[in-house]
Amino acid sequence: MIVPGIGQSGGSLVPHADSLGVIISLPASLTADLAHKRAEYAGPEMPVVPAHVTLVSGRTKESWAAAAEHVRRIAADFAPFHLSLRGTGTFEPLSAVVFLNVEMGAEDCAELHTKLLQGPLEHLLEFEFHPHLTIAHDLPEATMAKAKAELAGFEADFEVVSIGLYNFIEGSWALREELILGGTSRT
Repeated sequence: MIVPGIGQSGGSLVPHADSLGVIISLPASLTADLAHKRAEYAGPEMPVVPAHVTLVSGRTKESWAAAAEHVRRIAADFAPFHLSLRGTGTFEPLSAVVFLNVEMGAEDCAELHTKLLQGPLEHLLEFEFHPHLTIAHDLPEATMAKAKAELAGFEADFEVVSIGLYNFIEGSWALREELILGGTSRT
């Protein structure tokens, strides 16, 4: 069983108590626009996680408290940055994923990812980190092609001013803290 969410962690495909995710959330208007398209592609029976850019999908190496403190320090020391989404890409044939390309801000995402992993966090995915926003995943070929074609001209820009720290509680991902870049947390 694969549980939709930020990502899977550990030896199991199902997130567990020490699973941890760090993401970039989108502005509300952009999230709403993309939610409709993502739900259209996935179908009404599939739960759809709000659109986001994953920075780390993994687990804590030590305690939750140590991991959270590390993420807080990284966020406090990292300046806000501009992120642009431009057109679609895919990880096929390696993985059935259609995504929006992170153009401007990709280097910032990669730097954040690297800094986050220099502490008590593990990124547990099979592939090398590539900043992106997933639009469709493991869907029929025709649906994947439709998603890729329909959003090929997609463009959006926004300022990344915070990162979200999530964990897996009672069967679903939950936001623990929204951490302001260069600042303090909002809970």
